[in-house]
Amino acid sequence: MKSDIEISRDADLMHITELANNLGLKQEHCEPYGHYKAKVSLDSIEDLKDRPDGRMVLVTATTPTPFGEGKTVNTIAITMGLNTIGKNAISCIRQPSMGPVFGIKGGAAGGGYAQVVPMEDFNLHLTGDIHAISSAHNLGSAALDTRIFHEEREGYEAFEKRTGLKALRIDPKRITWRRVVDHNDRALRHITVGEQTPGTPKNMNGVPRTEGFDITVGSELMAILALATSLKDMRERFGKVIMAYNHDGEPVTAEDLQVAGSMAVIMKEALKPTLMQNLEGGASFVHAGPFANIAHGNSSIVADKIALKLGDYVVTEAGFGSDMGYEKYCNIKVRAGGKSPDVVAIVCSLRGLKSHSGDFQVVAGRDLDPGMIDPNLPALEKGVANLHFHINNVKKYGVPAVVTINRFPQDTQEELDWLMAKAKELGAEGVAISEGFIHGGEGCMNVAKEIDRVCNEKKAYFNYLYNVEDDISTKLNELATKGYGGNKVVISELAQKQIADLEAKGYGNLPVCMAKTQLSVSHDPALKGEPTDFDVPVREVRLSAGAGFVYALCGTIMTMPGLGSKPGYMKIDLDDDGNIMNLS
Repeated sequence: MKSDIEISRDADLMHITELANNLGLKQEHCEPYGHYKAKVSLDSIEDLKDRPDGRMVLVTATTPTPFGEGKTVNTIAITMGLNTIGKNAISCIRQPSMGPVFGIKGGAAGGGYAQVVPMEDFNLHLTGDIHAISSAHNLGSAALDTRIFHEEREGYEAFEKRTGLKALRIDPKRITWRRVVDHNDRALRHITVGEQTPGTPKNMNGVPRTEGFDITVGSELMAILALATSLKDMRERFGKVIMAYNHDGEPVTAEDLQVAGSMAVIMKEALKPTLMQNLEGGASFVHAGPFANIAHGNSSIVADKIALKLGDYVVTEAGFGSDMGYEKYCNIKVRAGGKSPDVVAIVCSLRGLKSHSGDFQVVAGRDLDPGMIDPNLPALEKGVANLHFHINNVKKYGVPAVVTINRFPQDTQEELDWLMAKAKELGAEGVAISEGFIHGGEGCMNVAKEIDRVCNEKKAYFNYLYNVEDDISTKLNELATKGYGGNKVVISELAQKQIADLEAKGYGNLPVCMAKTQLSVSHDPALKGEPTDFDVPVREVRLSAGAGFVYALCGTIMTMPGLGSKPGYMKIDLDDDGNIMNLS
């Protein structure tokens, strides 16, 4: 079989303006970036407002392995499958960070014959949104350090007299706005800025302080991009971003620094979703890319709004397993103005479930244990507990579940039949095998038919997991117990103080975003399957005031990933004709 990038290169693509016209978008709302991608104006939302909304299909998964089990592949394949059976379906997916692309994950445009194309464009820069976030975010950092420099250098009274500005009296020890870069670079997690050059005046390079970088997709601006409902909403959210605290413990916002407007200017074009196509000519909106552990892990509300007016079905993907991106879709994105799901597809695989038996050590970069690939019903029977958790988790929100079994070449029919029967026994409203990777839409027709059937037979009665008006500790505990099946949340002394401070400042009634490992339902990646009898430790709590949620750091979760000993960039190169090699 051809590689992903060879399949992408061989595709016969339509011009993006033709695709936009086929969708029903006006020409003035389509802004081409080359031949095969375009920005779509938010004015189209007003133009399409009288059309009925389509149905929302949310694609989630069982707890992932480091290799991935085909969630993005099936997001694209389900879209293709729905189109194959005569429905008008559109995908809404996230833009990938270059950190994972050049780290271990590689391309994130799907795979095989279920891809968004061209995959090079999709994975590398696209229309520049992530670079815009880096630029806007780091402008905020520069504004912050500049204000500290001038106020400290002159003294507060002299600064106010010279500039006519009120001194913000920022405490350099209480700066919360770290810089960002869109690569995995662990050396930047903790650094010192403003170090003095020998022989220069004091503080010539700024006020020395400890600092650090997060990955760009972990920026609060990325979360805002995904949750904003309009340009006005995005601008207002930028103004609410808390960048530091002053010496009295009061927040200093981007609006206080008078930088929010300039940040919004940089991000103006980034708020427009990017239109692309899949290998069978179906439409895909690619927009925003917040991680699902340190943020909410879903594509944008504005992309959903446009797609829902243009299609019978919108198929969107939530990051990692249902305990991560799906939970945050329901409790954060829907509250911000998103549409609740009509049906959820839970992607799983035989090898992925076998890994949750606990019988194997799965390490990124190493070959899979043969016991995960070869027939091994005992391991599958143990590991299916993980699927049981995710079916139940989806249904907690009142949404019907269709289990989508991603078939790999080594899978036996006997084990696939066993898993299909077991999924129904565990409470799935539908189940089907997907061969979208090999056969595109035709290979996902059975899944599409199940999704269509369940949507017509089972009405979703959506409900939230917790009451947003409860205090922060109660909401975190609800997530730990109802969301993950744990005993309770254990909040560190530092986190308790942070929670008390946030609630005293009026931020207690926001949704909560748990930043934990994606490799287990619990906080501990070693706890496989459907773990029980565990506590969830919260070491720190941070506020994303502009995005509108409080996020809690659990265990050893990092906001800046690191690279392994053999990163993906070692394989990626150009051939003599200028073609990109080994991106897939």
